Amino acid sequence: MSDVPEQFAAFVAVREGDATRRGVRLWQPDDLGEGDVTVRIAYSSVNYKDALATIPNGQVARISPLIPGIDMAGTVVESRSDGFSAGDQVLAHGYALGVAHHGGYAQFARVPAGWVVPLQGLSPKEAMTIGTAGFTAAMSVQRIQAQGVTPDDGPVLVTGASGGVGSMGVDMLAGQGYHVVASTGDRQAEHWLRERGAREVIDRLDTDDIRPLGKQQWAAAVDCVGGAPLAAILSMLSIGGIVAASGNTAGLKLDTTVAPFILRGVTLAGIDSANFGIDERRALWGRLGDDLRPGALDASQEVGLDDLEPVLDAILQGRTRGRVLVRIEQR
Repeated sequence: MSDVPEQFAAFVAVREGDATRRGVRLWQPDDLGEGDVTVRIAYSSVNYKDALATIPNGQVARISPLIPGIDMAGTVVESRSDGFSAGDQVLAHGYALGVAHHGGYAQFARVPAGWVVPLQGLSPKEAMTIGTAGFTAAMSVQRIQAQGVTPDDGPVLVTGASGGVGSMGVDMLAGQGYHVVASTGDRQAEHWLRERGAREVIDRLDTDDIRPLGKQQWAAAVDCVGGAPLAAILSMLSIGGIVAASGNTAGLKLDTTVAPFILRGVTLAGIDSANFGIDERRALWGRLGDDLRPGALDASQEVGLDDLEPVLDAILQGRTRGRVLVRIEQR
């Protein structure tokens, strides 16, 4: 007898011509898609990509209907893989999850074993408080460290610091001993960011007059916004500096010059958490349960499936702060 009920709750987005209908409906196990491991989901989270997957012009969803949710954590209930057994606590994120394969906004999910990460030192709730955003931040911090940038080399900038990736980046960098400069358009977040370890909190970068080379200000940067702010960062990195870039809320276009690269030897490192290899993914989650574990594992907001719609709209409009958890209640 299966441990998955004949019907269960899921938040579903359905394309209807030029519109998308979304909301909670009943789902069946046979419609979960292919996979070796079936998970009873405890928590997911809200990411910018999740919101894009639920709007007509988001250019994220590859199937319809789609259960969004690019990350999830919970307990294995069925497994055809030797690597996992019923009762194991696990997480999954990235790859096609919540894009071309049904994701975390449901009571159950079925995924390939090659997407699954055993939980180490973290509960499902803590893992999703970190979530895709925190993992992206961890990839950024790890890339900066791999470049050889140490706390002695100077301040590290984090843009979009009040968002999910940014706030986690502030926390992790501060935990590694870096002098963190947090850039945000939400000036009311200053105290909140300082609690997470920011030494300085500044406004959004001035992008009105970006020079090929500006004053050297930062040894490295975690950029969550892209566009003109990224161009400004490149011009103001120190010699040998690096920016780990993962966002595009300020635009996809990057208008810069070769000057920072050939005169200061800076590095622009793209951070793609969706396609990160599973062995490296599992190893980095091991660090997230250990030396990269954020000091503040609290969500700014926690919602259920029934309350998702307004939160998805809010993240698109830049009206969320930090991490928003989705609590998947077993009804």
